[in-house]
Amino acid sequence: MSLRNEVFEKYEIAGKIAREVREEVGQLVHPGTSVIGICEKTEALIRQKGARPAFPCNVSINHVAAHYTSPPNDRSIIPTKALVKVDIGVHLDGYIADTAITVCSDPEYENLVHASKEALEVAVDTIVADISTAKLGRAIQKKIKSFGCKPVSNLTGHQIGRYLIHTGKSIPNVSHIVGSKIREGDIIAVEPFVTLDNAAGKVREGDISTIFRFVKRRSVKKASAMQLLRYIEENFKTLPFSERWLGSFPEKERRADFRDLLRSKCLMAYPIFVEASGKPVSQAEHTVLVTKEGCLVLT
Repeated sequence: MSLRNEVFEKYEIAGKIAREVREEVGQLVHPGTSVIGICEKTEALIRQKGARPAFPCNVSINHVAAHYTSPPNDRSIIPTKALVKVDIGVHLDGYIADTAITVCSDPEYENLVHASKEALEVAVDTIVADISTAKLGRAIQKKIKSFGCKPVSNLTGHQIGRYLIHTGKSIPNVSHIVGSKIREGDIIAVEPFVTLDNAAGKVREGDISTIFRFVKRRSVKKASAMQLLRYIEENFKTLPFSERWLGSFPEKERRADFRDLLRSKCLMAYPIFVEASGKPVSQAEHTVLVTKEGCLVLT
């Protein structure tokens, strides 16, 4: 499998915790539930099980495809009829497992959930060392279209590195003319995103950002801003984080310092992704280890 035993063991443990948390969190998502409650309970479960969140719990609803987590004091709730993507990341010493489910309370969109699950299963059955990402994307797309649905073409899975959610290869959900090779020992997250056949089938950046990442330590004028930056770098390294995780800093001063760090490009923001035509999106995701014979599902 081309991984040292101790590294593989950490991936295995992170994957087991991610799987357990995913199963528990699926029971928390109901109409009327607070989004911040889901985020905080999910992140707390990860910590209770002996690991750390690899990124803030994403709770992306209906046409919001990805990258929404609750900001501090979020008042949003799950609507009565909703397609809710819960994306969970777990790391142990920087070794990451990434997984997601979609919870549907609108019977009209159950087909999208089935399509994303089945496409994920096809991807897992298709992956093998030295397969091209083009061939894998073609298999995922074919399965999604068999449900009368459409893949989201500009959202992809990704290779995972230590303390890096996205590194190296992208794992497409559609066919490509040119693809890279998936190699034995690669850790990859496969995540089919599915929307309606009459949708644009693409995402665009939304107007808000609730997830951030450390980029570089630069000189900033305020000592309090530098203190905040050091805290972020030391605690999250190159992994995404939420402003909710900075609650130990006084709120008013923290907000000003946080804006300064973004302006100075010490930090970067991840905008939410929304389906370009406003149609709902479903998601399913596993992290796998690629082997000569196929792949091992870690989550």
